[in-house]
Amino acid sequence: MKVIFLKDVKGQGKKGDIKDLSEGYVRNFLLPQGLAKLASDGNLKTLEVQNASEAKRKAQEKADAQELGKKLEEVTIVIKAKAGEGGRLFGAITSKQIAEALADQQGIKVDKRKIELDEPIRTLGVTQVPLKLHVDVKAKLNVQTSEE
Repeated sequence: MKVIFLKDVKGQGKKGDIKDLSEGYVRNFLLPQGLAKLASDGNLKTLEVQNASEAKRKAQEKADAQELGKKLEEVTIVIKAKAGEGGRLFGAITSKQIAEALADQQGIKVDKRKIELDEPIRTLGVTQVPLKLHVDVKAKLNVQTSEE
């Protein structure tokens, strides 16, 4: 019996998969649990439309991320911090502070988890900070640290 999985089922298939399974397993477990539905012509067409809209949405997200990446590559944000001798900061500048400064200075909101800062910035000067805006889109942001 052919079914379309509505949710991931361990050992059987993932959401959206179409599989031929035994009738007893389908009728006694998958259908009552709401894990699958029968693969009728109407259900197959619905699945096709959902997959097409999902692909379109993902393509739009990637295009938006690429556009934001190009915009961020041209931007330099300035963060003021207290510093001691030799350009060493008292404390450090974290990804949270970078995200807040970006929102304040440029009006661009970026989640702090998308800022891939290996370790906090502890020196004065310009630092290139990598950003992961999408699975396939990465950008670099210039962060200038100046003395207060």
